[in-house]
Amino acid sequence: MSDLDLLKNLVLAPYILKATALIRISRKVGGNQFRHSFSTLGILLDYKYFTDSVLLKASLIHDLLEDLPETQVDEIRYIDFDANQVVDLVLEVTRRNEETKPEYLQRVLNQGSRYAKILKCADRISNLTDLHRDTHPEQKISDYLDQTEQFILPMAHEVNADMVIELTDLIKRRREIIRKILLGEGEGKLI
Repeated sequence: MSDLDLLKNLVLAPYILKATALIRISRKVGGNQFRHSFSTLGILLDYKYFTDSVLLKASLIHDLLEDLPETQVDEIRYIDFDANQVVDLVLEVTRRNEETKPEYLQRVLNQGSRYAKILKCADRISNLTDLHRDTHPEQKISDYLDQTEQFILPMAHEVNADMVIELTDLIKRRREIIRKILLGEGEGKLI
């Protein structure tokens, strides 16, 4: 089947309906987690993951269990023939209560499946795109970029060379903006 045929036959509606619960979860940059889910899906499509229905479906609900822990996982498992794999992938990229952020990212880097690493890279690309100095202090941005270099770039090196390029570019641009802020250049300009 061609990419067009694969996309024509991809059924996302049940996952979109589940993801609508994320509308009530705001993001510091504005908007909500529902839109972030679509951004992550869009990034995966941009990278031509047309044949990976489990990955695309999981992208829509990748933050659902973390942001809304009351979500009934078993209910999701009955959505369609991919649902068990989708839930397993979402669980793989969901931070556990006892994990610090570095422990979580190290777990995905060391033990995550190829799909988990691809999804985490797409998620981070979306998050970096939304990382603005008017919503996050410079130190938080700097720490987030360090974390991306330490954990996410190695994942990207394993799964997609083009994601390495995009992540590297996003990190570089964000670091340049922080540098300009610290030097007092570009006052009043937003990222």
